[in-house]
Amino acid sequence: MDFLIDDIDQAIIACLTKDARVSLKVLSAHVGLTSPSTAERLKRLEERGVIEGYSAKVNLAALGYTLQALVRVKPLPGALLKVERYLQAMTQCIECDKVTGEDCFVARLVVKDIGQLDTLLDGLSELAQSNTSIVKSSPVGRRLPGV
Repeated sequence: MDFLIDDIDQAIIACLTKDARVSLKVLSAHVGLTSPSTAERLKRLEERGVIEGYSAKVNLAALGYTLQALVRVKPLPGALLKVERYLQAMTQCIECDKVTGEDCFVARLVVKDIGQLDTLLDGLSELAQSNTSIVKSSPVGRRLPGV
C-alpha cells in the first residue's frame, strides 16, 4: 500500500534521521508545526510503518571493532539454509543481504582483529565458499534516499 509523504513528513523523517532523540519542541520548530500537530504526524508515520523505531548511532571502533569486512558467500550444494542460519547466529555479522548472482549472500562483519575474522571465516568454510574484502572507509554511510 503506497502512502503519500508530503514535505512536512519528509522534514520530520530527515530531522529524526539526523537525531532520533530530538525533542518534540525542537522537531516542531524545525518543521513549522505546533507540538500537538507534529506529535500527530509522528503517530501516523509510526502507525503506517514509515517509522519503524528509533535508535542510537554507535561508534564500533570505540567498542573495539577495528575492522569491517564485506564477505560474499556462495553456499555449497544443499547448504543454503545452514549458511543463512550461521550468518544469523554470528553476532559479528551486523548486516546481511540475500542477493542474486553467483553469490547468495553479502554480509558485513565487524571484528576486533584479523584473527577473529579468520576464525569466523574458518567456520563458514565448512558450509560455503567466500570472498572477503576489508573495508578501508565508508565515503557514503547508510542513508535514506532523497532525504
